[in-house]
Amino acid sequence: MYRASAATTTIFETNPANIVSILEQKLDSGCKSNSVPIVFLLSSDISEQVSLKSLVAREGWRFETFESAREFLARPRPLVPSCLILGLSSEPNRLEEQKATVRQRSEVPIIVISRYADIPTTVQAMKAGAIDFFVRPFCDETLLLRVRATLERSRLAVQLEMELSDLRTCYASLSPRERQVMALVVSGLLNKQVGAELGIRKSR
Repeated sequence: MYRASAATTTIFETNPANIVSILEQKLDSGCKSNSVPIVFLLSSDISEQVSLKSLVAREGWRFETFESAREFLARPRPLVPSCLILGLSSEPNRLEEQKATVRQRSEVPIIVISRYADIPTTVQAMKAGAIDFFVRPFCDETLLLRVRATLERSRLAVQLEMELSDLRTCYASLSPRERQVMALVVSGLLNKQVGAELGIRKSR
């Protein structure tokens, strides 16, 4: 049977629940990102860039524009809620760029906007992974409503990923004894049983 360190023994002697509380604090102490969401625009249309920048700024979100999928994919992955507005144009490879973006940045929801309302293009865009498809002219408030929804979807995904990352980091920071205690706690043992398993005796 392992012999407890003086520090671990002191913790249990003071209160058997203390070590569990300390471990929980370590696992819950990861930094939570409260950064401003980002709305990305993939479009070479200057007027589109200007109008959407004004719309996004009104909501207090960050706004970044890109003229090609290659340029967008070269950007580091965002660690904050985000969504991509993809402006379809007469360029024949725009849908292919959408597919490439979905393959490599599946965590970023995509909203497609277009000046063309043909059904085949709409169907292809949705099949390629778009969350929504808007045809100009459209109501700004309707677009903002969908952007808010996609950012919330992204926020939940980012939060989950950050929590998992924090958990891995915090677990890696635990000492061998703390990992041993954690394994016993998550197996369902009570504090006194954990102490007994580790050979820790509470002083009288």
